[in-house]
Amino acid sequence: MEPTHFDRRSARGLTLIEAAVVVAVLAIVVATAVPSLAGFIDMRRLDSAASQLAADLRLARGEAVARNRAVRVSVQASGAASCWIVHTGGAADCGCGTDDDTAVCSAGAVAIKAVTLGGDAPLRVDANVRSIRFEPLHGTATPTGTLRVTDRRGRSVHHVVNVIGRARSCSPAAAVTGWSAC
Repeated sequence: MEPTHFDRRSARGLTLIEAAVVVAVLAIVVATAVPSLAGFIDMRRLDSAASQLAADLRLARGEAVARNRAVRVSVQASGAASCWIVHTGGAADCGCGTDDDTAVCSAGAVAIKAVTLGGDAPLRVDANVRSIRFEPLHGTATPTGTLRVTDRRGRSVHHVVNVIGRARSCSPAAAVTGWSAC
């Protein structure tokens, strides 16, 4: 048997040094991408919640006219969580439930929809009024108010409900992409 000679030119694969360089480059790329990815995810969560609140304001107005009964959008905060509830009845007749997206109603009030923010999604909803009532005749709103969805970085989307019952949505200083500046 003739001894075999190792030919470097025909060898395939990576050396230990080459593999270490590849791992180091990948670590640098991942370390720079993770913060921007987290920011992107937070922005998408904020955009989604704000869009959902805008749709629920339109839902409440439409339900008031369709049911021929006043429908409210109430905003509440408790601890780290906050919620909005689309419901019939008085302003204090429905509250956030202990489970996600549930509402507890009394005095004959009916919850149409409830959305809870907090926990996994670091968002909050608040308003300058506790509840907005949409009237059944023309869908007008009493009182007028501003509902805000805010993320942990302070970016927010505002929904300004006027007396006609329409909501104008905007983001202060256009901080949230896709929303006009307030």
